[in-house]
Amino acid sequence: MTLTDLLVLFFVAAIIIILQIATIWRNGRDKSSEGNEAQLVQLSQLKDELLRRQQDIGERNDRNARELRDQVQTSAQGTRQEIGVNFGQLQQTLVAQMTSVATFQNSQIDTFAQQLVRLNETNAQQLDGMRLAMNQQAQTSREEQALSLQRFGDTLNQTLATLTESNAQRMTEIRTTLESKIKDLQNDNGLRLEEMRKTVDEKLHATLEKRLGESFQIVSDRLEKVHKGLGEMQQLAIGVGDLKRVLTNVKTRGTWGEVQLEMLLEQVLTPEQYAKNVETIPGSGERVEFAIKLPGNDDGNTPVWMPIDAKFPKEQYERLSEAADRADADGVAVAGRELERAVRGEAKTIAEKYLSPPLTTDFAILFLPTEGLYAEVMRRPGLADDLQRIHRISIAGPSTLSALLNSLQMGFRTLALEKRSSEVWQVLGAVKTEFTKFGDVLAATKLTLERAAKNIDQAEVRSRQMARKLKSVEALPSETAQLILGKDPEQLPDEES
Repeated sequence: MTLTDLLVLFFVAAIIIILQIATIWRNGRDKSSEGNEAQLVQLSQLKDELLRRQQDIGERNDRNARELRDQVQTSAQGTRQEIGVNFGQLQQTLVAQMTSVATFQNSQIDTFAQQLVRLNETNAQQLDGMRLAMNQQAQTSREEQALSLQRFGDTLNQTLATLTESNAQRMTEIRTTLESKIKDLQNDNGLRLEEMRKTVDEKLHATLEKRLGESFQIVSDRLEKVHKGLGEMQQLAIGVGDLKRVLTNVKTRGTWGEVQLEMLLEQVLTPEQYAKNVETIPGSGERVEFAIKLPGNDDGNTPVWMPIDAKFPKEQYERLSEAADRADADGVAVAGRELERAVRGEAKTIAEKYLSPPLTTDFAILFLPTEGLYAEVMRRPGLADDLQRIHRISIAGPSTLSALLNSLQMGFRTLALEKRSSEVWQVLGAVKTEFTKFGDVLAATKLTLERAAKNIDQAEVRSRQMARKLKSVEALPSETAQLILGKDPEQLPDEES
């Protein structure tokens, strides 16, 4: 039990005593003698009750020591506040009442004071005993806790020492192993790095020499190409000027388209497969620039012509390009219609002048010498279909004409193979006959070779027999043998020759 608990008990006892005194004073001024005896009895009962409560409180404190320690401050604070309030009220009441009965209660108060002194002494003795007992218990508990902590500390120190020693041994082993592995790894890496360095040095030296040589060669080649390119650029500038002069009028532009068309024909077809300035309709006097010879339906002496004419509507195409560069939608529409009108007129002219089946094919080709012009014409909605349907004219640019000529060339080759298929069969028959004779010759050659191999085997057997017989004969020096036998056999063919 703590000092706070003792103070609480003391205040509770004082309050009870004061309340009993107030009760006694109220109940009897006329019954003073009987009141005194009753007060003595009540005081005795109060004493017994106080002792009993002290004992109960001590037992409860022993049972609930931990709970009281946690709640003592809160309880003490509430008790102090309550006692303060009660003391304030009681003080006011007692001052008023004790003033009026001071004379009457002097003797009773003295007796009560003596009893109270004895009660205080008794309570003090009990409190001292309780304090000593609690101090002894606390001391014992502290000693037991200290002993337990000491044993736990010893066990923990021993465990930590063992663990530290084990860890130290393991770290030593790990460090030794790591040092060994690292040393081996360093040695291995050193050897490999040295080998890599040598290899890299050799390859780098060889590569550097090779690259430097190649670089100098490339530089010299590029310089030579630059000089050559400068000369070509000068020639190109001259050619551009000539081309500009070529594009100045209709006749020249037509000539340029014809030149390009002729170059394409020369690259793909043979001279016998096409003709220049052909009168496709006899007696008309109209000659097409180029016409491809196609085999006829008769004996093949009369060809069927496929007309090809080059056109270049330069003014209309340039106006269309300039309007497109200016983002002039109206100008593009007007120039496009003019270009379409010009192409339709050229197609109509070609159909009227050069198409006459069965002397010609039922269609002709209008060649446009630039890919841009060809793309613009093909882009016009329905133009190519109308030309093919109405005038039987097909539009072709440089790339499409090359593809068409290649397909025609394959057709020519197929036709030539068909015409000469009989000759091929004759040649194959002759080859088969000669191959049979060749098999007979091979069989005879095989027999001859087998006989020669058999003779060589027999000569080899005789040579081994002669060598065994001559083992006992002592060999002479080569000079002596040459003197006896004459020249070296290897030199005999040279002398004979």
